[in-house]
Amino acid sequence: MQDIRSAVAAEFQQVNELIIDQLHSDVDMVENIGHYIVDAGGKRLRPLLVLLTAASLDSCHAQAIKFAAVIEFIHTATLLHDDVVDISSLRRGRPTANAEFGNAPSVLVGDFLYTRAFQLMVQLGDMDILRHMADTTNTIAEGEVLQLVRAGDAKTTQAQYLDVITRKTAILFAAGCYGAATLCGVDERTRQNMHDFGLNLGIAFQMIDDVLDYEGDPAAMGKNVGDDLNEGKPTLPLIYTLQNGNKEEQALITRAITEKTADDIADVLAAVQRCGALDYTRQRAQHYHDQAMVVLEGLPAGPARDALAQITALSIHRDH
Repeated sequence: MQDIRSAVAAEFQQVNELIIDQLHSDVDMVENIGHYIVDAGGKRLRPLLVLLTAASLDSCHAQAIKFAAVIEFIHTATLLHDDVVDISSLRRGRPTANAEFGNAPSVLVGDFLYTRAFQLMVQLGDMDILRHMADTTNTIAEGEVLQLVRAGDAKTTQAQYLDVITRKTAILFAAGCYGAATLCGVDERTRQNMHDFGLNLGIAFQMIDDVLDYEGDPAAMGKNVGDDLNEGKPTLPLIYTLQNGNKEEQALITRAITEKTADDIADVLAAVQRCGALDYTRQRAQHYHDQAMVVLEGLPAGPARDALAQITALSIHRDH
């Protein structure tokens, strides 16, 4: 990631500084929780995509820096809300904000970050971006609800799974790239191409996340392997196993999803591995990776495009 950031190192530092500055509040708890989750680190992948998209279109300016902070605030708000809904206790290797401060403060500070993001967007003075981000955050909220509805549903199809991860995860990748292109003043076709790049990248990224829940290193990932199983999330590895496993494996996976339990995690892991579900999910992620790379071929050659290609490769070749 350090090599990738080097293409926009100065701008990336300005985004981090702006994020810290915009966490300021007269209410101490807002600042405390905001700093707690922001200081936890993470890849800052989404704001990086904003900066690299703008740089690849030869226009990485102050507006892109501000928009990158917007994207990170929206992402951080979703994390705060997600962890409360999922009753998560560990993220990025340390207690979640809800585990540390409680559910109610986490939800309310998540609301603060959402509204701060929209305050920053108003400062951009671009109605197209404001409209697009309003639609995007609405879609993310729908995705969160849809995931909640699907939890415990062992009859979830691959198409329904794809719908959830598109709304919940990939759409923010797409919005970051689309918004950056919009700020650069490019034509609508280029904007849409960058939207498609972000969408495909986001889908590939989430699919690998779902693979890592069953084979990842907990220390590297900063969360517990099997967390999705405890939440009853019918992710693609489980859906594939339900479709291709033997009767015993199908019964095992169905019970794990419907009862939202990781009690039989060792047997579930064995079933998922035996059926080739992880390899299948990686193949599907590779498909979306390839779609994203096609878009990049149309961008001007240079360090920013190279960095976007590296991120796209990293999305499917990682252990956390």
